[in-house]
Amino acid sequence: MNLLLFILICYGMTMILVYGSIFNLIRPKEGFFGKLFKCTMCTGFWVGIIVNLLMFLINKDIFNSILLGSFLSGCISSGTSYLLSRIVDDDGIAVKVKKWKIHYLHWMEVITSHA
Repeated sequence: MNLLLFILICYGMTMILVYGSIFNLIRPKEGFFGKLFKCTMCTGFWVGIIVNLLMFLINKDIFNSILLGSFLSGCISSGTSYLLSRIVDDDGIAVKVKKWKIHYLHWMEVITSHA
């Protein structure tokens, strides 16, 4: 349960930091931090470390080691934030499935017409 909660917290925080209009005025546009805040994978990694440290402070840590736990939490957060951001966007899941189906049917038609 802690892992699921951790993933949802990290995903939400990452999406808000990268895409949320609430941070438009203070979100860096250039340099290292500008690149960081454009990438869900990069931001998700650092969010995972920060959330892990916060969970460690309130005794809800997922891992028993603070250093290893922070690194692994960063990896979990980065991967799941990126994966979820690729599956769900502002248009939702159904639009992505529909787009994939259209591309799949198009390529199947191309392949069978050349066979």
